Amino acid sequence: MSENKSPRQKGLSPDAYKIMDGKDYQPYVPPEKTLKEFTIRAVILGSILGIVFAAANAYLGLKVGLTVTASIPVSVISMGILRGLFKTGNVLENNIVQTIGSAGESIAAGVIFTVPALILMGMKPALITLFSVAALGGMLGILMMIPLRRYLIVKEHGKLPYPEGTGCGEVLVAGEEGGSKFKIVFAGLGLGALYKFLMDANMAGLWKEVPHINIPFIKKCQVGMDSYPALLGVGFIVGPRIAAMMMSGGALAWIVLIPLIAYIGEGMSTPLYPSTVLITDMEPGDIWNRYIRYIGAGAVALGGIVSLVRAIPTIASSFKASLEGFNFKVNKNEPRTSRDLPGSFVIGGAVVIAILIWLMPSLKLNLIGAVLVVLFTFFFASVASRVVGLVGGSSLPVSGMTIAALLGTALMFSAFGWTGSEGKFMALIVGAVVCVGISAAGDISQDLKTGFLIGATPFRQQTGQFIGVLTSATVVGSVVLLLDAAFTIGSDKLPAPQATLMKLVVEGVMDRNLPWMFVFTGMGLAAIVEFMKIPSLPFAVGLYLPVSLSVPIMVGGFLRGMLERSRSGNNVKEARERGVLFGSGLVAGDATIGVLIALFVYGREKVEWLAAIKSPLFNELPFSGAVSVLMFSIMTFLLWRVVTSKKG
Repeated sequence: MSENKSPRQKGLSPDAYKIMDGKDYQPYVPPEKTLKEFTIRAVILGSILGIVFAAANAYLGLKVGLTVTASIPVSVISMGILRGLFKTGNVLENNIVQTIGSAGESIAAGVIFTVPALILMGMKPALITLFSVAALGGMLGILMMIPLRRYLIVKEHGKLPYPEGTGCGEVLVAGEEGGSKFKIVFAGLGLGALYKFLMDANMAGLWKEVPHINIPFIKKCQVGMDSYPALLGVGFIVGPRIAAMMMSGGALAWIVLIPLIAYIGEGMSTPLYPSTVLITDMEPGDIWNRYIRYIGAGAVALGGIVSLVRAIPTIASSFKASLEGFNFKVNKNEPRTSRDLPGSFVIGGAVVIAILIWLMPSLKLNLIGAVLVVLFTFFFASVASRVVGLVGGSSLPVSGMTIAALLGTALMFSAFGWTGSEGKFMALIVGAVVCVGISAAGDISQDLKTGFLIGATPFRQQTGQFIGVLTSATVVGSVVLLLDAAFTIGSDKLPAPQATLMKLVVEGVMDRNLPWMFVFTGMGLAAIVEFMKIPSLPFAVGLYLPVSLSVPIMVGGFLRGMLERSRSGNNVKEARERGVLFGSGLVAGDATIGVLIALFVYGREKVEWLAAIKSPLFNELPFSGAVSVLMFSIMTFLLWRVVTSKKG
C-alpha cells in the first residue's frame, strides 16, 4: 500500500554518523513505508537540471580546471520547485531529482578533463565520438559501482562519511521538515552565495580567492588557502581525522618536496623534463604543476591498489549476493531499501557496453583497448567511491586516477608497437571513457549514500542515474565543440589544464620521455605511509591536490574535532547536526553561485549587452590577501556560533 505522507521521524538518526554495520542503521523513511519516488516529473526536472549543470561545468572545467558539485544545489532547486512552487513532492522524490540532475556534472568533468587532449594533438573528435565516450563511460561507471554498494555504502558505514552525500541527506530531510533546520540550511546557502559573489574575480572581486604567503628561509616554500566557504563546510562534514591525513600530504608536497626540488634545481643549467624552463626560474605553483602532480598520481595509484586489494574479499561476496540467480528481476523478498539492480543486469550491461566500445567505428578501439576500459573502470570505480567517501566529490582526484589509467594503457600499447597517432588516439579514448566512468562512479556513490541515509530504493536511484547520464551526454559534446569554436581550447581563454596534462602523459610514454622518477617517488611515499599503518589514499589525495585546498578543509575538520571533544551525548549530536546543515548550505551556496557565474562568463563572451559589464564589478580591496583571511575567519566564526548555539 502506498501513501504520500511524511515520515514521523525527526531528522537523520544519530547513527548516520556512527561507525557501525549499515544493516543495523534505521533510515529516515523506514523500509516498510512506500512513498512516491520515481515519478515522471522527477525524471523531467532532474534531466533538465542535469543538462544545465553539464553545460555550466563543461565551461568551468575548461576555463579553470575545476567543476562544482551538483547534488546539493539540485536538491535545493528541486525542493524549491516541487515543495515551494507545486506544494507537493516528498523527500524520496526530491532525492530522485538530485540523483538524475547530479549526473550532468560528473559526465562533464570526465569529458573535459580528457577529450580536449585530442583537440590539442590535432585529432578533433566527431560529435558521435564525444557522445559515445560520455554515454558509454558513464553507464559503465554506474554498472561497476552497483555491486560495490553493499560494501562501501552499507558495510563501511561511518568509516566512510561521504560528506556531500551525508550533507545532501541532511538538506533533504531539513526541507521535508521545514522549521529551524531548513532555516539553518538556507542561512548557510545565503552566506555562502554572498561570500562567493563578493570574492569571485568575475563578480565583485573584492578580495583574493587564494591568498598565499612565502615562508622565509625555505626556498620557494609557499602556503596558501582557497578561501571558499564550500571547503570549510566539507571539512566540518568529514571531521578532523580525514582532514588531517589529507593536510599531511599537502604539507609534505609544499613545505618539503617543492623546496627540495628547488634546492636540487639550483645547480642545474638545463631544464628537467617535463618542464622546458629552468627550475630556478619557476614559481612554487610551476614546480607543483610540472613535478608534484606526477608524484601525487603515483601515490594515488598505489593507494588505490592497496584499498582495492583489502576490499576484494568483501566485494566478491557482495557481488555474489547481488547476482540474484542470474535473473533480470529485482529481488522483492529483500527490504525495499536493499534492492539493487540484479547482478545479471550488471554483468550483461558491462558485456554489451564493452562490445559497443570495441565495435563502434567512432572510437577506433581494438579488443585490447575495450578490455582495458572495463578493467580500469572497475578498479578506479572502487577507488573513486572510497575517495569521495573520505574527502568528498569536490576533492576527487579524477585526473590523477586517469593519469594512472593512461600510463598503464600507453605502456601496453607501446609494448605492442602502437605508438603512432592511431595509438595515441586509442590511448586517449581509453583514458576518456575511464575518466567519465570514474566521475560517474564517484557521483553515484554520494547519491547512493544519500539514499541509504534517507531510505531510498537503490534500484530506482540506479535507474535514475542511467537516465541522467544519457540526457547529459546528448549535450556535453556539443558544448565542448561550441566552446572550442568560440574560444579555442588550449588558448588563454580556455587553457584546459587537465587535458594538457593528459596530452603530456600519452606523448611522454609513447615517445619514451615520461618522468618515471616522479611517479615512482609518489608510489614509494604511499607505501611508506601504509607501512606506518595509516591509510595512504587520503594522504595521496592531499599530496596530489594543491595544499590550498587542504587548509580550509583542515579548518572545518578542526572545528568538528573541538566540538566533539568539548561536548558529549545529545549535545554533541545536536551541535554536529547544526554544523552539517550549515556546512551543507555553504557548499550549496558556493556551488550554485559558481554555476551561475560560469553561465554569466560564457554569456558575456557571446551577448553584447553582457559584454559591457565590467569584470570584476569592483576592485580588490587594499591588502586583499589579509582581507581574504579575515573574511574566511569571520565565516569560520559564524560556523562555530551555529554549532554552539542552543537554538535550532
